[in-house]
Amino acid sequence: MAYTLQEFCADCRATLTADNGPSGREAIRVKLEQLLANQDFVNEVLGPSAELGVHTLYKDEDLEFVVLAHINKDASSSPPHDHGNSWAVYGQATEYTDMSEYRRLDGNEGDGEAKLEQVKAYRLTPGKAGLYDVRAIHAINYPENARFVRVTGRELELEPRLKFDMSNNKASYIESQGVR
Repeated sequence: MAYTLQEFCADCRATLTADNGPSGREAIRVKLEQLLANQDFVNEVLGPSAELGVHTLYKDEDLEFVVLAHINKDASSSPPHDHGNSWAVYGQATEYTDMSEYRRLDGNEGDGEAKLEQVKAYRLTPGKAGLYDVRAIHAINYPENARFVRVTGRELELEPRLKFDMSNNKASYIESQGVR
């Protein structure tokens, strides 16, 4: 029997209750890959007839984690950014997402002067998921019709997050604009 969204959400809840640290988050990454192996789920929630945009599939009121479907028509990229005190797991459903990970070299944690170094670059392909832990700086770049599931430790619009302008060596806080 195929692994369902409901089972995934229940497993996330059980996992985070037992271990809300890095190993618990890694377990969620593995479970997200299991969910993305369910082609019926991918077709129903992220398939060609799915409504474009970002959709909340599940929000846990107690533990605060959120499961989102990103259904994109157009290609897009983000500057390097973090998710503040939250974490995120991205799981690719269609097309791909090129991921870049960065390390901050200046020793600062907030906004202002910021110097980054790219430390890793790779492609998430359908069925693969990546974990970006608390304050992990990363950037995404995907083509048109890319679709993915993102699980976050909490609603990101509630979280102070940084974006980085590498050409000017600056970090600034992201202004919340709804679900991101």
